[in-house]
Amino acid sequence: MAKRKVSEINASSMADISFLLLIFFLVATSMETTTGLARRLPEPLPPDFKPEEIDIKQRDIFVVRINSLNQLMVQGELMEITQLKNKAKEFIKNERGDAHLPELFTEDFPDLGPIAFTKNHVISVMNDVDTQYKVYIDVQNELVAAYNELRNELAMDKFGKSFSELDEELQKSIQKVYPQKISEAEPKNYGGNNNG
Repeated sequence: MAKRKVSEINASSMADISFLLLIFFLVATSMETTTGLARRLPEPLPPDFKPEEIDIKQRDIFVVRINSLNQLMVQGELMEITQLKNKAKEFIKNERGDAHLPELFTEDFPDLGPIAFTKNHVISVMNDVDTQYKVYIDVQNELVAAYNELRNELAMDKFGKSFSELDEELQKSIQKVYPQKISEAEPKNYGGNNNG
């Protein structure tokens, strides 16, 4: 009995099919997006620019430190992240004119009228090299939320609308009252304690 010869399978199109399946899964699969920080970088300075010396008073700086254990120390006190937004709002606004908080200046804004605000305040964020990225982002989100709430409150008080409902000119006026001033220091090795 003669053996029948089995014909070979033509596999030349298998690579094409595999490639098409790979493209299909890349296009059809949703990728997890990472969170980032929305920051507008300042314009580059001219090469001959000489910075003027700025005298920053201690009362104008709101210090936020995150150590390697992801603990938050704000103005020298341990704090839960849930308390950070309200503490930052209290610092930025200085509603009662507290001598330990940033100095209040009164300015007459064309669209808003005379407003007392803390134009020299700065929020300084320092973190340990081992701080978890999620905690760092959570801290940033709370600080940005403090500014957003203050802007919304002022918009509601002056115009009866939220900040996002105002036209661009009014938004710019409110941003002058509450400019976002978050300074980020280079990460350091603070370790497990906040004595750094």
